[in-house]
Amino acid sequence: MSVPDYMQCAEDHQTLLVVVQPIGIVPEESFFRIYKRIAAVSQVNVRDSQRVLYIRYRHHYPPENNEWGDFQTHRKVVGLITITDCSSAKDWPQTFEKFHLQKEMYGSTLYDSRLFVFGLQGEIAEQPRTDVAFYPSYDECETVEKRIEDFIESLFIVLESKRLDRATDKSGDKIPLLCVPFEKKDFVGLDTDSSLLLGLKRHYKKRCQGRMRKHVGDLCLQAGMLQDSLVHYHMAVELLRSVNDFLWLGAALEGLCSASVIYHYPGGTGGKVGSRRAQGGSLSAEAGNRHRPGALTSNGINADTSAEIGRAKNCLSPEDIIDKYKEAISYYGKYKNAGVIELEACVKAVRVLAIQKRSMEASEFLQNAVYINLRQLSEEEKIQRYSILSELYERIGFHRKSAFFKRIAAMQCAAPSIPEPGWRACYKLLLETLPGYSLSLDPKDFSKGTHRGWAAVQMRLLHELVYASRRMGNPALCVRHLSFLLQTMLDFLSDQEKKDVTQSLESYTAKCPGTMEFITLPDGLKLPPVPFTKLPIVRSVKLLNLPTSLRPHKMKSLLGQNVSTKSPFIYSPIIAHSRGEERNKKIDFQWVQGDVCEVQLMVYNPMPFELRVENMGLLTTGVEFESLPAALSLPAESGLYPVTLVGVPQTTGQITINGYHTSVFGVFSDCLLDNLPGVKTNGCTVEVIPALPRLQISTSLPRSAHTLQPSSGDEISTNVSVQLYNGETQQLIIKLENIGTEPLEKLEVTAKTVNTKEKLYGDFLSWKLEDTLSQFPLKPGKIATFTVNIKVKLDFSCQENLLQDLSDDGISVSGLPLSSPFRQVVKPRVETKPINPQESSKAGDFSHVKTLEAILNFKYSGGPGHVEGYYRNLSLGLHVEVEPSVFFTRVSTLPATSTRQCHLLLDVFNSTEHELTISARNNEDLILHAGECQRMAIQVDKFNFESFPDSPTDGTQFANAKQLEEERQQAKGLEINSKLDICWKIPSLKREGEASVEGVLNQLVLEHLQLAPLQWDILVDGKLCDCDIVVNCKVGDPIPLEVKLTNWSKHSVGPFALTVTPYQDYQNGVHNYELQDAITFVGSNTFYIDSVKPTKDSVYFGALLFLYTGDFYLNIKFHEDNCSRELPLSWFCLPSVHIRAMEPMVQTKL
Repeated sequence: MSVPDYMQCAEDHQTLLVVVQPIGIVPEESFFRIYKRIAAVSQVNVRDSQRVLYIRYRHHYPPENNEWGDFQTHRKVVGLITITDCSSAKDWPQTFEKFHLQKEMYGSTLYDSRLFVFGLQGEIAEQPRTDVAFYPSYDECETVEKRIEDFIESLFIVLESKRLDRATDKSGDKIPLLCVPFEKKDFVGLDTDSSLLLGLKRHYKKRCQGRMRKHVGDLCLQAGMLQDSLVHYHMAVELLRSVNDFLWLGAALEGLCSASVIYHYPGGTGGKVGSRRAQGGSLSAEAGNRHRPGALTSNGINADTSAEIGRAKNCLSPEDIIDKYKEAISYYGKYKNAGVIELEACVKAVRVLAIQKRSMEASEFLQNAVYINLRQLSEEEKIQRYSILSELYERIGFHRKSAFFKRIAAMQCAAPSIPEPGWRACYKLLLETLPGYSLSLDPKDFSKGTHRGWAAVQMRLLHELVYASRRMGNPALCVRHLSFLLQTMLDFLSDQEKKDVTQSLESYTAKCPGTMEFITLPDGLKLPPVPFTKLPIVRSVKLLNLPTSLRPHKMKSLLGQNVSTKSPFIYSPIIAHSRGEERNKKIDFQWVQGDVCEVQLMVYNPMPFELRVENMGLLTTGVEFESLPAALSLPAESGLYPVTLVGVPQTTGQITINGYHTSVFGVFSDCLLDNLPGVKTNGCTVEVIPALPRLQISTSLPRSAHTLQPSSGDEISTNVSVQLYNGETQQLIIKLENIGTEPLEKLEVTAKTVNTKEKLYGDFLSWKLEDTLSQFPLKPGKIATFTVNIKVKLDFSCQENLLQDLSDDGISVSGLPLSSPFRQVVKPRVETKPINPQESSKAGDFSHVKTLEAILNFKYSGGPGHVEGYYRNLSLGLHVEVEPSVFFTRVSTLPATSTRQCHLLLDVFNSTEHELTISARNNEDLILHAGECQRMAIQVDKFNFESFPDSPTDGTQFANAKQLEEERQQAKGLEINSKLDICWKIPSLKREGEASVEGVLNQLVLEHLQLAPLQWDILVDGKLCDCDIVVNCKVGDPIPLEVKLTNWSKHSVGPFALTVTPYQDYQNGVHNYELQDAITFVGSNTFYIDSVKPTKDSVYFGALLFLYTGDFYLNIKFHEDNCSRELPLSWFCLPSVHIRAMEPMVQTKL
């Protein structure tokens, strides 16, 4: 026997072999349709018996194997079923003759045969025959199964008769010697009756008996008598062992193992669990009880095996079964011609061990089967052999060994000796080897955890798949497998291998580009797409916010932005958890419909050469999104490299960035973020709001090299700079252009000063928005103008922490801090002496440039976004360098002749490098050269400061009394400065500005400039006396004298008493108060003033009578009492009274 049956298993020993073959030309589909129906009748209950017959069908069986039927009866063809097409009666004789010829092929072993004729009708078909069945067509053959059952019963009858005939003890008869084909030549001419060979005769007889016992055991096993077969096998083993008939001893041992396997494993060992029913005979009831549901242990053996073996002593235990198999195989190995028997025994033992889950012992049997040397096998037989070895290794859990043999089988399909290599079969077998090498064609399996399996073997297998695909003429498969190789094995490829693989891939994609479509193979297997997530490798994906000038902002509602209306509870852990998950995916900024949006990827090129990535864009879901693909070239092993992908959302709603698409080496890839677990991202979902207008600004000033960095973190879109002198004003003209697609409808402008410690006086930036808003709504492409006034007024004083009391003409006043160089100048009162600029720069740097920075914020909106409550901010940074113009180095006051006026003395220093003129209201211009300091005196009316708040209750917005006082002082300085109107001009530069004294005036100067709350008016003869006014009167006439008190304080004052004393000034320092003879009072010279309420006045009258001519003065003194002591002395400042008494004019009588 030269053709092994690798599908054999131990339970096949109890089957009857039936061959089903076609005669003539029979359609293959029709034949196998009938064959399947016939093969379905695989076991039949014997009528009037509890025994079951098992049938094994084959549609092809080598006749030489049939010669081994005496050695093992399950190898004998006992039944023949032929199928034929016969459409006419004239073809019937020829068809029937072919049937007889077919029977002659197996004639020596056949028990019975049948012929199924399809298509023949008429007289011949109506004749009753037992061995022939006629059917009109393949569709009208309902009785096929019934005829097969009858056929099997006929086989049983013959089998049973042979069993009874062989099993009957005929000691007087001569027992024939059963032989295998290669033994027959050894017994030719042997005379067993000769007395000379008495010992050989006795030995020969035992051999005949042993072989016959073994043959009867086979027949009993086929007839369903398991217990009897075990008895006969044991007897045969004893007989054959005694005569060293090793080949048949091995067959007897194998039969004993098969019967024991059938007893222990009624479900079978061939892999089809439940395909066999419980055994008949004397053990059928016990077997039925043993193998109830749940009665088997994990290895398929009954838990109460020992008790049952006690009842069936002849049955081997599961362990003994394997031992007897080993012994039988060792006996088979002694015979070169029994290689097929040995090989099949190994396969049967492996199937048993697989059920017993004894993988290591099973592998020993398989290893022995590998080295069994058979005749020169054909390529097809080699493929079958390696495939079965692979299947058996798979059953015992040796997956990699299984894959190894299946790969060998695949290689045999394309062996050079085959005229037409079967590349499709090779490819199919290679695919089946993938699981054994821990290889999957789904790239998702390689993105989780560490790499599994041997990468070198896996790469070799993938290369073989590529080669087989190419030889099959399927370039799409080549591209898919090469892409998979490059994607999953990239870390294990050398630099040269990477270059070779990519070159091959590019050559294939030139003919068939790689796509993201599934590839369906003929057997239905679908190959998933292979996206190049490693070409390049993406480390992070970050959705970028719009530029600061384009970011949308939501207008604040009355409820506020942070109030959730989804739940009435302030806090809920469930809501907090869900919101946390949402934050992980949704981003806290918005994109705008119609604006270009950006996503930044940090990518890495792992290849040792430049990587060109084409058509790289975003994959999104949600709103309609126009992706703008990019092309990039990454240097070899570039490291992290930022790549920005852009697109434009066309509609509003939620948009989710699912991944990106690329085209690398001709392979189009859709890389999803869900399949990239190592990628860091700040979220995937962002809201797209309705479209908003876009505003672009340009100014009349040059751009600034200084970039403002506001504390709020806002970015400035445009920065401009300007250089001004302190006190100078300049206009900034801004052009507002709508460069978007939506009309600009709303505009708000605000300004704030940043990054400055300098104190500003007045409005730094001012504008009138009404003129600009009159040009709205601003359509796309239109321009509007906006004018901003820049006015810089910093402190004009010299900043030095030194106070100095100055004495000027005997009047002690307090000046402002004075810088040291000016003390050297001003102290000697050489006011016209210029200062050396070099010396001044050494002593105190007055040329220091101050810096002012401000941000103009344009809040604008329009279009659909405005309807939804969104707006945009555009910021303009303004950098102003303020150079000093003039400094007030010293300030003091001098009283004027009027009690309601005083002189303000200012020492002015020109800190510029140009000649400068300075002027004040009603004053002449003062010319100052560069670095020169001069004093200017300004006569000013005293100020009434009582309208400013003087207590914290009147100004609750101030934090404390100190801030209130500073605010009051600032307000006073503002009012004084507005009245002074000090201006400077630089004629050579044609520049001018203001000079403010707001930061120069200290508290003492302010008190001198303040109008007293009690105003005293003295009228002589109805004329108000003040300053240098001289009242003329006549000697001898009474002169009325009025004293008027107006109370501008907030409290009632008085009563007061004052005395009027006249005197004469001789202009030499001598005052004459002895004027009793020159002046007399009409009434008392003492005035008594009652209490005066706030804002009220009181007038008191008296009279003077001059007796002589001359210039007289009135000295009015207050009586010191409690009321006058409580009030400041400055409140009792009365004007001087100068009266000139003249002779009365003598009237001439006519």
